[in-house]
Amino acid sequence: MTTLASGTAASNSKDRITRDALTVLQPGFTGTTAPDWLLRRLGEGLASVGLFGRNIVSAEQLAALTAQLRAERDDVLVAIDEEAGDVTRLEVHTGSSFPGNHALGAVDDPELTRRVALELGRRLAACGVNLDWAPSADVNSDPANPVIGVRSFGADQDLVARHTAAYVTGLQAAGVAACTKHFPGHGDTAVDSHHAMPRIDATADVLDARELVPFRAAIAAGTRAVMSAHILVPALDPARPATLSRAILTDLLRGELGYEGLIVTDGMEMQAISATYGIEHGTVLAIAAGADAICVGGGLSDEATVRRLCDALVVAVRSGELPEERLADAAQRVRALARWTATTKPAPADPALTDIGLVAARRALHVTRVDSGTPLTAPPFVASFAPVANIAVGTETPWGVAAELARLLPGTEAGAFTGEDAGEQALAAAGDRRIVAVVRDEHRHPWMGRALDALLRTRPDTIVVEMGVPQAPPRGALHIATHGAARVCGIAAAEAIAPR
Repeated sequence: MTTLASGTAASNSKDRITRDALTVLQPGFTGTTAPDWLLRRLGEGLASVGLFGRNIVSAEQLAALTAQLRAERDDVLVAIDEEAGDVTRLEVHTGSSFPGNHALGAVDDPELTRRVALELGRRLAACGVNLDWAPSADVNSDPANPVIGVRSFGADQDLVARHTAAYVTGLQAAGVAACTKHFPGHGDTAVDSHHAMPRIDATADVLDARELVPFRAAIAAGTRAVMSAHILVPALDPARPATLSRAILTDLLRGELGYEGLIVTDGMEMQAISATYGIEHGTVLAIAAGADAICVGGGLSDEATVRRLCDALVVAVRSGELPEERLADAAQRVRALARWTATTKPAPADPALTDIGLVAARRALHVTRVDSGTPLTAPPFVASFAPVANIAVGTETPWGVAAELARLLPGTEAGAFTGEDAGEQALAAAGDRRIVAVVRDEHRHPWMGRALDALLRTRPDTIVVEMGVPQAPPRGALHIATHGAARVCGIAAAEAIAPR
């Protein structure tokens, strides 16, 4: 016979488990206002929301959206994937006012990096965002990496470490929690985990001396969150990817590195997890392994997904697959970060930092006069050789130099070309105009190199602008490496091409 007291206790336990299960989820949603289901779930225990480009129209609209969320739960964690540079959500429709990591690494002035992150954090905080899934601490040791590239500060672990620490310090001084990613390091791979499971076959000693160095620096700088990577690292765990690995998240990150903050997963809808484990089972495995917050919403953003993941966690606790205390510990870490953000004062505006992004982009330029190239004096034809953007960057954000050159030289014309006959197409479209060829990671796209060959054979006065990782040898009458494709990088390049 079940007594009233025991029934009440069981009911309270069930409610607590359900609330904790909701607390560890970081879902996204569609639209520029919060849907009713999301507001209702915030009242039931959901503690975090993830924002993407689809949710943002302007700073004013974003501030209104976050105020709507806080009217339901005043300590809600509002997260965003705002790396600046190529990966921007705050300025998804215009391009970022800040260069990305690779440009900052090219300058190699940690104080500049700190100031850029401080101003970015201040703008996020002003819009009500208090958790940024940034910075990327990946060491871009594989030049063929299709998903990190300019999102990394560089290929040297010590450079990446000092800039990661500076970025964390600046962002958190603005009252925005940094989420350093992608642990234990996504730089040494030629596979994008949005599409498949990358595998890193470096030895434990190499990983310790290279991949882990920036994460140690981030932890020493006090990063409030760390994001796991959906990568298989056999030297650390031959069976499970980092996001689902107790050896990596608990034994290494918590144990050996001494990290005590929030562990957030990368998007669980990414194919590396969803196509292999399924997001429900993957979610249970991630929490059991030591993750505290489940990021989901880049591609899945509805109430049904939240319900499925919450139910999967509750069932796993009841069946004994997931210890109740592990779920409770994860939820408590989420609430602890929420308390930190709720009690941290945003940094006031600093007029000296208003244009810090453009200042940094100008300093990041590397200009090579290959053939005594002369600047433009007449409107050119801008030929952009556009690769397929990776999912992290997306296709919504404009890039290039055409718009900025048109501002400096009215009458500038432009076209985008791709494929094996891209060079010939660009020559035909340009006519007699001087050509500015804009590329992005020429070294990763053989067709792009052949297009430049075709242009330069016929038009050796062509100016080449590389807006990706500058691995290919400089060529053209004038070669400009911007180290990223943010809007400010385009402005800086245009100024160098057509100085006033």
